[in-house]
This record gives sequence, C-alpha cells and structure tokens, in this order.
Amino acid sequence: MTRTVTVDRLGASASRRRMMLLLVVIGFAGLAGIFALRTPGGPTLQSAPRGFVLNEVQSPVPDVQFTDHEGRPRALADFRGKVLVLNVWATWCLPCRKEMPTLDRLQAALGGRGFEVVALSIDRQGAEAVKGFYSEVGVRHLSVRIDTTGKALSDLAVVGLPTTILIDAERRELGRLMGPAEWDGPEMDAFLKKIVERKAEVLASPENKENSL
Repeated sequence: MTRTVTVDRLGASASRRRMMLLLVVIGFAGLAGIFALRTPGGPTLQSAPRGFVLNEVQSPVPDVQFTDHEGRPRALADFRGKVLVLNVWATWCLPCRKEMPTLDRLQAALGGRGFEVVALSIDRQGAEAVKGFYSEVGVRHLSVRIDTTGKALSDLAVVGLPTTILIDAERRELGRLMGPAEWDGPEMDAFLKKIVERKAEVLASPENKENSL
C-alpha cells in the first residue's frame, strides 16, 4: 500500500511539473505573439536615425489641405498608398533653407510610386516665394506645396520649424523629427528604404492580393 501511494504521488508530482512546464511554454508563446502584433516588422527605436521619435501606436494623420504651384487644391489623401516624408517649413526659416537641398536629393533618390517627399511651405507670400527659393538653391525634384493659412500647424500639432512627419501608406504617423536633418545621409537613406521595402512586402502579401481581387 505504501509503495502504491508513493508511486501515485510521484506520478501526480510529475504530472504537475509537466503541466507547469506547458503553462510556461504557452505563456512565452503568448508574449511573443503579442510582441509580434505590436511590432509587425515595423521600424524600431534602435533603427531610427538620431532625432527621429517613433510612435509606439500609429495614429491617423489629418487630411491636411494645401495648394500646388498653380493654386489648385490638394490634400494628403492624394498620396494614399505612398510612404511620405512630410516636411513643414518656410523660406524665412534658416534651418529649413539649409536642409531643403537634402530633401530634394532624397526625393531624387527614393521618389516614385511608393515614396514621396511632401515639402509643405507655410509662407504667406504663396507659391512665388517658394519658386524663387527653389530656383535660388537649385531644388529640382520637390513640388511646390503651400498652406498660406498656416492651418497645417495646428492640424499636425507642429510647434516649431522645420518639423518632419513620417507617414505610412495608410496615412498614419510613424514618427516625427523636429529640427533640421541630413535627409540624404547614409543612415537616413537606409532607414527610409527599409520602411518603403516593408510597405512593398505588405502589399505583395497573399492576404493583400486576395483582398484586391
């Protein structure tokens, strides 16, 4: 009888250990799943260039309104499906003037179907002020976009110039950088290329192909 009780206890103890081990494994798997859902291959703080503050949660960006070089109405919704570098600037802002040629080179290097630099000026003098500045410094690849009302500042919660907002293809803010930057530098180039490539991978996934049929 004693031996039977001992064996039963050992068996029960072993069963409990196996159950605890299983629960631990399930717990780790659950945490890994949650982590994967929170960061589905997205950019990380470690990969962001200096000064870039990335959001843990991507929030929708307001559909900011502005005009083009001919005064025609435009909006951020026009660029849906593209990763955007939205730079809010003005010709009277010295740091903005300094970084604008690097944004022009960034647009020349990465601009296309999946990416665009949207340089949004808040100059009250309108398109002519921007055209003159672009001609002065040799900007050739950036389009003229103007918000003479300055409403974009409040819509985007911009507190200083320049401010650059990184927006994904679904018009959600990934993060922002306050102040000037070298937009054509190797670190920034590699960071933005990863985001554009990841967007292309998502669009090419079987789930998205099925949804597009």
